[in-house]
This record gives sequence, C-alpha cells and structure tokens, in this order.
Amino acid sequence: MLALFDLDDTLIDRRGGLKDWARGFVRLRQLSEGAESVICERLRERASPADFVHLREALGLDDAADSLWREYVDGIARSARCFLGAREGLEALRNAGWTLGIATNGAGDIQRAKLAATGLASLFDGICVSEEIGARKPAYKHFETAASLCGVALSAGGWMVGDNPETDMQGGCAAGLRTAWVTRDHTWTDGPREPDLVVRGISEAIEGMRAAAG
Repeated sequence: MLALFDLDDTLIDRRGGLKDWARGFVRLRQLSEGAESVICERLRERASPADFVHLREALGLDDAADSLWREYVDGIARSARCFLGAREGLEALRNAGWTLGIATNGAGDIQRAKLAATGLASLFDGICVSEEIGARKPAYKHFETAASLCGVALSAGGWMVGDNPETDMQGGCAAGLRTAWVTRDHTWTDGPREPDLVVRGISEAIEGMRAAAG
C-alpha cells in the first residue's frame, strides 16, 4: 500500500522551526524590534532565494541574497524537529510492508536538508519535491511523479497525508488517493468532499490508515 506524506507541518514542525531560526537570526545580527515578525510573515507559507532579495532590502542587510538563503537553509535544517510519533509511525508502516513517499512543495535543497537533518530521508522509497519536478501540489503530475519515484503506479491507489486542505486533500483526492487530514486543531471548511480521515496529529493518521487497511 502506498502512503504519500507532506513534509512541512505534517511530519515536521515548520512553523516552530521558522520562529526559532528567525529569533536567533535577529539576535545574532542585532536587528531592530519587529524584524522577527517581518521575516516570519515573509516566509510563513513558503521560502525561496527570491524572498531573501526582498528581506535583504527590507532589513537593511549587507549580505548577498544567496548567502542569506544558504544561511537560512542550514539554520532551518538544524531547527527542524519531527512531530511526536512521526518517526515511530513511519517505521511501523515500513515494517508492515507499506511503500512510503514524500510529496512536498518547496525548494529541493531546503526540503532535502530537513529530511536529512531529522533522519527521515532513509524511511522513504521516493522523495518528490515540487522545484525538482516542475509541478506543485495540487497538480496531478506531482502525485503521479511521487508515486513513480516510489516505484509504483498512482493508479494502484493509496493515501495522501497532509495538513493543507487544498494542496494535500483536494489534490490527493483528485489524484485518486484516499486522504488523511492532519488538522492541527483547524476545522474543515474547504471543498465539497471531506477527507477520509480527520485527525489532530501524524500518529493518529498513521493509526487510522493501518486500521483501514485491516
């Protein structure tokens, strides 16, 4: 059975890691009050090298934008933390014979750095990052490529697990996958079809998928 997982705020705490990094960055450079909020707001949904062209100007920094991006990638990787039970749940699925894949939007260098730093990379049969394949979730191509990288056909079905109603849930459903929504205490308001599983955290999602598989 195939299970595709979103990375940020599904398996790892991206928001918490971003806040930790931004706080340290501001402290180290002795930036003005409010700089942390500027950074977090700019990078709240996603981050790319282009964002650091903007932040360099907004914060009055002398560093080259590409140097700031590299500093961010390295710092965020060090700050990356798995949610409780993520690793144990993934290992249980592998031991039960499941095929596991990452289906994530984002830049390849930073997403792979987080997977390596948390030790999760080795648990997956395939890793699909939007920048590397030229297709972002909820595009069908992203899910199709993710399954292919895992060595299976998307038409065989499986699960998509994530926190984003549009990119993960609606995208996964349109790709023919069952869906498990990690709510992080949010309420479902998006789309005509609710996910197959609605859970608060990754451990519950994995437990629910295993139960559904019998």
